[in-house]
Amino acid sequence: MSMLKIITAPGAPQPIGPYAHAIQANGFVFCSGIAGVDPTNQALVDGLENQTRQILRNLQAILAEAGSDLAHAVQVSVYLKDMGDFARMNAVYEKLFGAHRPARTCVEVSNLAKPGALIVMDLIALAG
Repeated sequence: MSMLKIITAPGAPQPIGPYAHAIQANGFVFCSGIAGVDPTNQALVDGLENQTRQILRNLQAILAEAGSDLAHAVQVSVYLKDMGDFARMNAVYEKLFGAHRPARTCVEVSNLAKPGALIVMDLIALAG
């Protein structure tokens, strides 16, 4: 049986519920859904592009704590409040991931757990 390691990243915003930032198991890091919250003040940043950037920074902090990074991402799930924001989110996403292309799902959702959030992402990566 595999050991599960709870990952808590000081450089990421505090979870808003009873869950870990991520769980490391069997050579993978499973990151929880993350909103565009600034970890220095726990406030949601303004605008879709800024929230997308902040989410990916938060995920980078979580992955770094697990000894990994975005270049080791194998799957990303994107939850948009409005699919009309897809092209703007995608432009920021592409810039931050560069040539790396993890598998991805993107869906529109009616609401998100963090009030005011326009986007949430979760991610699975290879452990470092």
